[in-house]
Amino acid sequence: MAAVFKDIEFKGLEEEVRIQNEIESVTAHPVYSPLREPLIDESKSFSDVTNDICSLLERPPAKGWWILFGISSTLLFLGIIAAINTVTLGIGTWGLNKTVGWAFGITNFVFWIGIGHAGTFISAILYLFAQKWRTSINRSAEAMTLIAVMCAGVFPILHMGRPWLFYWIMPYPNTRGSLWVNFRSPLLWDFFAISTYFTISLVFWYLGLVPDLATARDRAKSKWRRTFYTVLSLGWNGSNRTWSRYETVYGVLAALATPLVLSVHSIVSFDFATSLVPGWHSTIFPPYFVAGAVFSGFAMVTTLLIPVRKVMHLDGYITIQHLDNMCKITLLTGSIVGLSYLTELFIGFYSGNPNEIFLILNRMGGPYAWAYWVMFSCNALIPQLFWFKACRTKIPLILTLCILVNVGMWFERFVIIVTSLHRDYLPSSWAIFIPTVTDVGLLVGSFGLFFTAFLIFLRLFPVISMNEVKGVLHYARD
Repeated sequence: MAAVFKDIEFKGLEEEVRIQNEIESVTAHPVYSPLREPLIDESKSFSDVTNDICSLLERPPAKGWWILFGISSTLLFLGIIAAINTVTLGIGTWGLNKTVGWAFGITNFVFWIGIGHAGTFISAILYLFAQKWRTSINRSAEAMTLIAVMCAGVFPILHMGRPWLFYWIMPYPNTRGSLWVNFRSPLLWDFFAISTYFTISLVFWYLGLVPDLATARDRAKSKWRRTFYTVLSLGWNGSNRTWSRYETVYGVLAALATPLVLSVHSIVSFDFATSLVPGWHSTIFPPYFVAGAVFSGFAMVTTLLIPVRKVMHLDGYITIQHLDNMCKITLLTGSIVGLSYLTELFIGFYSGNPNEIFLILNRMGGPYAWAYWVMFSCNALIPQLFWFKACRTKIPLILTLCILVNVGMWFERFVIIVTSLHRDYLPSSWAIFIPTVTDVGLLVGSFGLFFTAFLIFLRLFPVISMNEVKGVLHYARD
């Protein structure tokens, strides 16, 4: 009996040694699945990921960063001058008139809210669907969301006339008599939707940063950096219990953030869809605005990441496959936007309503026809080039097409707002909107704020989620 047990024990040890040898062989000579392409450069190790990302924070800013920061800061300074001019002299400094009561202000507001949608989509929805390719781009997309929402929030506050009293929009007990907000106003819905969206996005972005901030804390050499990252990392110790709770909360926040992608821009569309103005009261607006928001947001993420991967030498982390996937989503949402344009035209003519038909013809052939066709070409036709793989893999072409998409999406909001107002039922009240220097200054300044804040983000926080990237290093292995 003892001999039998010894024989079994020997065979068990032999099998264990064989398995260990196989593991070491696979580790030394990894086998890759023919069905999966590596998401990250497979030559990278865990320590390489940490060194590559953290070194971007530890090195002094490159010359290119200072040049871009100087340009964006100049644009921001022009925007600040335009904002001061607006507050001190009033909304009369804008090009508004009795007919066109909304123009650049609401156009910029809706544009920036749309830009902010891609971050939540990439981070939350793709996380819930277990899309591993999001890991290299979600951090930049989340930061873009927060910055874009801040840019959007500037315009309603400026439009109030007395921005220092913006807190009056909040329904709280006050001593000003029976002064309450109008709960039926879509602008009030905007306030609650956007503030909720910003809060959830901020918490989601910050929570994802905590493990990486702890890594930066442990590597920091300067006193101010160590203090900065120590405070923000919230005592992260990397224990099993900490990781377990982190992943649970991260999943819950992703589930909470997902409905906001659908709700926020749907509510923004109600600014128009609840009115009786021809061109605004279409029931297609909520899904049409949501698709357009994700469309413009992905185009802006791509526009940001292409220079970032080049300047910061992140080609091994943000690969052609990432750009290819983003182009595919841009193609999908762009096709939905194009279908919405055609649906709007069909319904307008099919209704037989002379006011709707006049509006459509005025958009296509009136004084602002050039803006309509820029919008249609950039948003409905140009994205169709992404059907071809050659267009999804050539980086200069991708960058050019994504910039054109953002141009088209800004003009979409301009067309919806201005061309629906400048010619109403009475020809005697027709007017042309001409933007003033202040209008242009606020538009330019919003881009200055956006790029300045994004450049500061690149210097203070890890641009790529190290802990998530490490989880997909061996994605293509059997």
